[in-house]
Amino acid sequence: MTDYETELRACLQAWRAPGIGGASIQRLLSHFGSVSIALDSSDQELTKAGLKPAKIALLRATKPDDVNIDIEWLQSGTQRHILLPSDPDYPAALKNTQSPPPLLFAVGNTSLLNDPQIAMVGSRSPTTGGKDNARAFASHLAQNGLCITSGLALGIDAISHTGALDSDGSTIAVVATGMDIIYPSRNRKLAERIAEQGLIVSEFPVGVRPQAQNFPRRNRIISGMSVGTLVVESALRSGSLVTARHAMEQGREVFAIPGSIHNPMARGCHQLIRQGAKLVETATDILEEISAQLHIFIDPRHSDNPQSKIAGKSPQSFASSKIPAASSPITPDEYSPDSDECLILDVLGHDPVPVDQIVLKTGLTTEEVSSMLLMMELQGYIAACGGGHYMRLTSRE
Repeated sequence: MTDYETELRACLQAWRAPGIGGASIQRLLSHFGSVSIALDSSDQELTKAGLKPAKIALLRATKPDDVNIDIEWLQSGTQRHILLPSDPDYPAALKNTQSPPPLLFAVGNTSLLNDPQIAMVGSRSPTTGGKDNARAFASHLAQNGLCITSGLALGIDAISHTGALDSDGSTIAVVATGMDIIYPSRNRKLAERIAEQGLIVSEFPVGVRPQAQNFPRRNRIISGMSVGTLVVESALRSGSLVTARHAMEQGREVFAIPGSIHNPMARGCHQLIRQGAKLVETATDILEEISAQLHIFIDPRHSDNPQSKIAGKSPQSFASSKIPAASSPITPDEYSPDSDECLILDVLGHDPVPVDQIVLKTGLTTEEVSSMLLMMELQGYIAACGGGHYMRLTSRE
């Protein structure tokens, strides 16, 4: 067994000991120089390293054979990795945070870990507008060389991963379980796609099931690997705000997309903006903000359609207009709202309006309004916001 393999097994053994966290392992490394030497040391020496008797007992209770399940996982498939902080592919940005994981389990392309990343997080139950924004921002940012990093959760996370992949970009999913468990199970196909085209990462050993306390730990990795965190849509009590807080504590940029004052899924973003997060309306806003850190070139002569270059990747153009909705409105030559549909557009604003209010204010029947709303939604003039509410996507000239 090589020195590296010996140290890897020792780190896995210590990491599997209950109550032994990253801080304890860092104490062992600082005192002994390696975890393998620490495990062979006396209780007295472990006490000198800063471990209390209770933790020493827990450390002793974990046996070398306990890590066989992790080694078997590592060896039973292609593109599987367990990274120590000394590995070249271990993310340098994460290593520079206050509590980097002593181990990272990964499936996929580990070279992505040191590519420039932007974290995208948000609600598990986003509105139609939130979904469209997540998809469009992820696509634009991925096309401009940023790796989209998120948490594989339902909603904004999954849409952000998909937006990056659909644009031939790269994405990293950080999960809060062992690598043998896909959570949520509904994202299994997405996880398989990410493993093939991107990377899935976890700090948790094989067999660890979803536990509430592990998701905030997952979130600090998402923000810690990224140059900035974009919150697309978030309620006031949300894991997305935990990720944003981690980003602030780690000295990283925080961006938030504003929304309607009537949208509860926008209140978390508004709170972040009040606390100093940067309000963004376009992907360009983010690229311009982080350009100095990532050596992005944005040509000022073409501000309407600037070119960018990140980390030596070929330039891609990105739109500087407002982020599009689910479907782009067709041209007036192809379709133009009739007089009754114009009445509905005049009633609708960019805040959600319930159908009964549209009926009341236009004088049209419920059947007429429902039919016209469907047509205008298909043409990209309006969007359904859920709960029988609609909002306008275009301006009336």
